[in-house]
Amino acid sequence: MNPPVVSIVAKSGTGKTTLLEKLIIEMKQRGYKVGAIKHDAHRFEIDHEGKDSWRLTQAGADTMLISSSNMLAHVKKYNPKDQPSLAENVTTYFSDVDIVLTEGFIKSTMPKIEVHRQEYSDRLLCRDEQYDLNLIAVASDCSLDIDVPVFDLNDSKGLCDFIEDNYLR
Repeated sequence: MNPPVVSIVAKSGTGKTTLLEKLIIEMKQRGYKVGAIKHDAHRFEIDHEGKDSWRLTQAGADTMLISSSNMLAHVKKYNPKDQPSLAENVTTYFSDVDIVLTEGFIKSTMPKIEVHRQEYSDRLLCRDEQYDLNLIAVASDCSLDIDVPVFDLNDSKGLCDFIEDNYLR
């Protein structure tokens, strides 16, 4: 896929967002344009009651943009059965970046790095609970005997090197 997509997956509370923040900072320091997508298993609301954008979507707008001199927000309503795939969203919204890092999307076929903390679980989502062929690495706070590279949970530079070598060169 162009741009390439790498998903950070883990059980809730394990540190996916923290790792993503570190990877984005490291990639930006290396000069890359980075996109990010957060999967939300719950329904979220970006509009706030009473705001103009909320009023426009409440009036029936199916697609609404908020635009300023330095930012754009896009709100698009759809029926859950018509939810666009991760690949469709990347193609539609991320053509201007070098890489897209996602949080979640455990069921996708995109390459995945699993975050693992021993205190949360002895098992990996992508190896023990299921065998996911798309697992490319693990970021962990303990050593693991596994068939993919294992990085220290705090080694964002090493993980960034790995992503760069495999997806950006």
